[in-house]
Amino acid sequence: MDIPALQRRLRQFAADRDWQPYQTPKNLAMAMTVEAAELLEIFQWLTPEQSLSLDEDQRRHLGEELSDVLLYLVQIADHGGVDLEAAVERKLAMNAIKHPPKQS
Repeated sequence: MDIPALQRRLRQFAADRDWQPYQTPKNLAMAMTVEAAELLEIFQWLTPEQSLSLDEDQRRHLGEELSDVLLYLVQIADHGGVDLEAAVERKLAMNAIKHPPKQS
């Protein structure tokens, strides 16, 4: 996935609809939280086993909600001036130090 290209598409999408005044990191984070709750709703009453074996309609719905969360996340990074790829790499490196592999 080309994140900068996606960010450009999302900026244009918002501009075409005059949404720029609403595209603040605060508003986008709130919207992402709402979408994350919708993602959680898919699994709300499922057992752990059921959550691992979604049917086709559930997987389609899961993909839609995951996409909503991702799109808001990408926009938050864009409007917040965060290089998301660099931030992810930095966080993975930090996690590797914080949580080293088990020694056998």
